[in-house]
Parts: sequence; C-alpha cells; structure tokens
Amino acid sequence: MPDAEDPPPDDAPAPPDAPPALPRAGPPTPRTPPSASGGRRRGADQVLSILGCVCAAVAVLYAPVLFGLAGIVLGVAGHLRGEPLGRWAAVAAGAGMVAGTALTLVLQSVMS
Repeated sequence: MPDAEDPPPDDAPAPPDAPPALPRAGPPTPRTPPSASGGRRRGADQVLSILGCVCAAVAVLYAPVLFGLAGIVLGVAGHLRGEPLGRWAAVAAGAGMVAGTALTLVLQSVMS
C-alpha cells in the first residue's frame, strides 16, 4: 500500500484540485551565430587579422621590413575592428620582422 507522502506515478490522473501541469520543454532553439551576437568572430570575419598573420610568416623569410610593417598595420586595423586575433597578428608581425631582419644580417655576415 503506498504511503500518503509518495507522489502519484506520471501516468496517474491529477486530482481535480491540483494546479495544471507545466508543458514539457521542446527541442532546443537554435542559437544565433557568435558574430551576430557580438561575441567571438568566425574565421571569415577576421580577414585582416589572418592577412596580418600571413605577413608575419612571410616577413621571417622575405623582405622583413616591408611584410613586417604590413602585418603590424593589418593586425592593428583588425584589432580596431574588434577581431580577437588582431592584437596577436600585430605582435607576431613585429616579432617576424625582428627575426627576419636578424636572420638576414646573420646570413649576410656568413656569406661574405
């Protein structure tokens, strides 16, 4: 025999004086993309920062001052547009410019 404190099973009818049951939750609603809600941006929205990172990599091997400065400008522009990678692209381009210049100087001294 069930105790008076035990709740009725789910399939049992509710007593007439009981409040109506809450509806069950349906499937989750789709979330808005992060770029539309002001959160993190997708890769396609970070064009300036990605180009700044590419310039940073190229600056190590070819024309460090030219590509390093271009990468810094692109990274700062991306950062000002709100791209999360913008600051890091500028830092990487600066480091690539310094590393490329040092590598060029070392190779020139070794070759002469």
